[in-house]
Amino acid sequence: MRNGKKISVVMPCYNEVEGVAECLRRMPSFVDEVIVVDNNSSDGTGEAARLGGARVVFERRPGYGRAYKSGLSQATGDIICTLDGDATYPANAIPYLIDILTEEDLDFISAWRVAADWQESFDYFLRYVGNRVFNLTIMLLYWLRLRDSQSGMWCFKRQVLEHVNVTSDGMPFSEELKLEVFEKRNTLKAREVPIHFHYVKRRGESKLSLWKDGIKNFWFLFARRFGKALGRWREVPPIAEEEPMN
Repeated sequence: MRNGKKISVVMPCYNEVEGVAECLRRMPSFVDEVIVVDNNSSDGTGEAARLGGARVVFERRPGYGRAYKSGLSQATGDIICTLDGDATYPANAIPYLIDILTEEDLDFISAWRVAADWQESFDYFLRYVGNRVFNLTIMLLYWLRLRDSQSGMWCFKRQVLEHVNVTSDGMPFSEELKLEVFEKRNTLKAREVPIHFHYVKRRGESKLSLWKDGIKNFWFLFARRFGKALGRWREVPPIAEEEPMN
């Protein structure tokens, strides 16, 4: 409990046996439940998470978004926080984000990643530039100013899940969730808050395909924008009603 609220943390994981153990070791003691979604791991991620004290949800349908939908639907906390299972996001920022959410009476916070370390590599450069291209594209298509549209760390009131129509089961889930929230400025209070992101401390190998996933995310922004304009964007059940397929 924190500020009188039950706290849940949800982490989607695919072959993150090292990272998930590190995340659980760093988890603040006041967190009431940690839900790790094992998305077809073959390296013992689920067992490592269980031994670390997490509740494990097995989701056999592949996809970053699909894993999140299953995990978020199982969360029982008043406030839900998220982390990737690779230990790059700071678990010690969770109390900071929850306090801001509570004190400012916000509904949703998206963590804005500020590099705590720098790696001179082409991979890092592509991620840095790519995120800014996505931010600019969102500005041009949606008239929304986001500093970090691809962040995977969020902190929000559970009832937010009843107000969003998130269709993606893949990597675009992250940007779509933020679009759904920030577009509803008349009903949901949201903002970005900076956190330190530890890229070079990542545990295990990255599952992100920079070019393949980047193109999918980029295409999704256009498909959603013009699909909605033409009245052809589909409605899906609220995330709170999702069920994991074991």
